[in-house]
Amino acid sequence: MNKIYKLIVVTLFLTLPSLHAAELKLAPLFSSDMVLQRGVSVPVWGWAEKGRKVTVSFGGQERTATADANGKWQVTLKAMPASAEPRTLSVSSSDLKAQITNLTCTNVLVGEVWLCSGQSNMQFGMGGTTDSTQHIAQAADVLLRLFTVPNTPAETPRCDMDSKGPISWKVASPETVRGFSAVAYFFGRDLRKDLKIPVGLIHSSWGGTPAEAWTAKEMLEADPMLKKLIENWDEKIAKYDPVKANEKYKAALANHNEAVAKAKAEGKPAPRGPSLEGNPAKSQNRPANLFNGMIAPLVPYALKGAIWYQGESNSSRAKEYQTLFPAMIKCWRNNWNNSAMPFLFVQIAPHNGMCPEIREAQLLTSQRVKNTAMAVITDHGNATDIHPKQKEPVGARLALAARVIAYGEKIESSGPVYKSIKVKNGKAILSFTHIGDGLVAKDGALKGFTIAGADKNFVPATAEISGKTIIVASDKVTTPVAVRFGWANVPDVNLFNQNGLPATPFRTDSW
Repeated sequence: MNKIYKLIVVTLFLTLPSLHAAELKLAPLFSSDMVLQRGVSVPVWGWAEKGRKVTVSFGGQERTATADANGKWQVTLKAMPASAEPRTLSVSSSDLKAQITNLTCTNVLVGEVWLCSGQSNMQFGMGGTTDSTQHIAQAADVLLRLFTVPNTPAETPRCDMDSKGPISWKVASPETVRGFSAVAYFFGRDLRKDLKIPVGLIHSSWGGTPAEAWTAKEMLEADPMLKKLIENWDEKIAKYDPVKANEKYKAALANHNEAVAKAKAEGKPAPRGPSLEGNPAKSQNRPANLFNGMIAPLVPYALKGAIWYQGESNSSRAKEYQTLFPAMIKCWRNNWNNSAMPFLFVQIAPHNGMCPEIREAQLLTSQRVKNTAMAVITDHGNATDIHPKQKEPVGARLALAARVIAYGEKIESSGPVYKSIKVKNGKAILSFTHIGDGLVAKDGALKGFTIAGADKNFVPATAEISGKTIIVASDKVTTPVAVRFGWANVPDVNLFNQNGLPATPFRTDSW
């Protein structure tokens, strides 16, 4: 373990709530109805009085640990095969007065566990999706389990979750899935159908948040470009004055009240009210704050991998995202001590405010970072709504990617991806990977291609499929140098493979 992650572990121990020292307690992820990861060692941990011996029993295994000086204890269960048999995980201990305490988690299964994270399109609940009534009504599945992490920013890594009420795993049902992440649910549902074993989904997302908030401070500080993100927030924190912020809010509120009265008199809708500027140190958007509050408490719960839907809040900093996103993935993998942990993500959907460069940053990450895959959804966007309601195909494509990256199935899980370009007789000939059963133009002639010569002036181009290649040309460009496809905020494209998966937007140049 390198010094960065040693520091995180030490910080976790130092921020233990004081109640842990006095009572036997399991980490919140350990509750009835949970799923434990199959095929790997399974850490089980919690807190108790210093020096207290704790025994954990599950599936014929029994492990004992002693609470350390910070009150933490941890045991490790040996790898287990998948099991749909409901079993009980028991935790017992006796305090210094020989008083015995027993904790039990019932209806525990063993299968596949995935972490599902990101911003609002991951947070988007089942109740708002296309055909939600039908999907929710059919959601009952005793072998699909759901856990939602409370939205909690933190200035230092937490070992526990901050919640105003009880938090626990839930069995999938019409009642429990309605507010659960739609992308995560559809992903888990499809995995269940394919794997035919229990699946557990840990949902940890927050709308409107940037990737740096989900990345450990030490990882950001290790890169000069990313370190500036921390420094910028440090300046903002240093300048924050709660008194001035309150005065500013009161003045804005007075103006707002006048505007409301005027709108009412004119029969117009009331304007949106002002908000009090909060302490930026506690903001969910501050670098590392969501890693600290919503990812660190999950470590080292045994996982198969992670799915991710985010990038909208970083779209204006696409070049930076080429570095930031891989750093975040590395950060998570380091914390779970698994450099090859499958990491699957969604490319940003078409929208008026989403530039093509952010999709390119995501494409480059899928090509440069091992054991990653990207779900392309150019056919399921909405130019005027950043939250397209068609979440079922998103989850389905992530599940296809998981079947290949995580489970080694020999199926096609991606649409066509640009590979190379050559020019012959005034035409550009493009080659692709992930052709699958063949290239196809959906609903008419190919569209979405532009072409340019050395002058870098891109013009609309004609494109046609020729076997495993695409030939692109324009009578306005006699000597092609570069081609772009879907290079727009809202790409109008129709290149697919015959497996029904759309091609990712791309450019052959780096201008």
